[in-house]
Amino acid sequence: MSLKLVKRARSETYYVRGTVKGQSIYESSGTSDPQKAEEYRAKREAELWQESIYGKRAVVTFAHAVAAYVEAELRSEATKAYLRRLLDYFGTMRLADIDQTALDQAYRHILRDGAGASPATKVRSVLTPLRSVMEFAAVRRWCERPAFDKPRIPIGRTIYLRPEQVTLLIDNAAPHLKPLLVFLFGTGARMSEALELDWACVDLKGKRAVVWQKQGNERHIDLPPRVCASLASLPDRDGRVFRPVRARKSRNGKGREIGQAYSENGRTSGGQIKSGWSVACRKAGLPGYMRIWTPTGQEKPKSVFVPDITPHDARHTWASWQYCLHKDLMRLKADGGWGNITTVTRYAKVMPDAYRAEILKWLGNSD
Repeated sequence: MSLKLVKRARSETYYVRGTVKGQSIYESSGTSDPQKAEEYRAKREAELWQESIYGKRAVVTFAHAVAAYVEAELRSEATKAYLRRLLDYFGTMRLADIDQTALDQAYRHILRDGAGASPATKVRSVLTPLRSVMEFAAVRRWCERPAFDKPRIPIGRTIYLRPEQVTLLIDNAAPHLKPLLVFLFGTGARMSEALELDWACVDLKGKRAVVWQKQGNERHIDLPPRVCASLASLPDRDGRVFRPVRARKSRNGKGREIGQAYSENGRTSGGQIKSGWSVACRKAGLPGYMRIWTPTGQEKPKSVFVPDITPHDARHTWASWQYCLHKDLMRLKADGGWGNITTVTRYAKVMPDAYRAEILKWLGNSD
């Protein structure tokens, strides 16, 4: 029995119904156009015949695998955004046809800088989400396990700030960002952990807070005196600890409106304070460069200061400080929530011992 096009009552969309080699289907063609629906029907019938002869591996497409991958469990908005870009390129390509050559072509078509994009960008935006879908499909025997070359990401210099530089940076930050920066430099929390911190997870008397790692595990962090004092100065004690300032004015017309929480964006939260961070770095005299470009459709160029340091370098700074204080890599690994000791070793002997007293003073510790 071949597949046929049918319509449901009160629906303009065509559906495909029928049985091919014992496999029955009843699914939407996704269109109300008769010609497009017929093309879909013919394609699905051919796929089912091919599957009955050569097996499912021969017909499963990337789009099918992505749909199953997203439905299998909750995926972050960032992951979905990456997958949408991959779908635009791979679409109905069979999983069996996605090899290293297809991946190299994807870099050129998907990324703004094409094949010249940085290794980190290639891995983050294309390789990692593609590999995740392919691994998911391989477990279900829809394809072979993927074997792709991973671009070599050069190990950059570990950037850290001295206590006086951190103080200068915070002094030049917007008022609503000051407590956040104190928290980041004083605890080594990841940006996503900090922005998702809730007052219910903060114990100022016990000098302890519970943050949630990107893997979904909780992590207990100690709060030094300076961080406790900064948190105690915040007016709100319910909901999220750190809150954004909206561009619009508050309802009473005085100052800017304070939001309830930073937006849920797949834990890529550093970008949410990017502008404020850049301004603070520039005012503090920290190194960076001016990026000048002309927006599409405009004649007047724009410029923005791009600092050499990023918000994640606050975590690097904290780790360098902690090793300077106690010289214990295993303790640093546990306190920072790292999964392996290799990552932690990069912080050994970075901060000279001469800064030990300044670090203790900045944190508010006596020892």
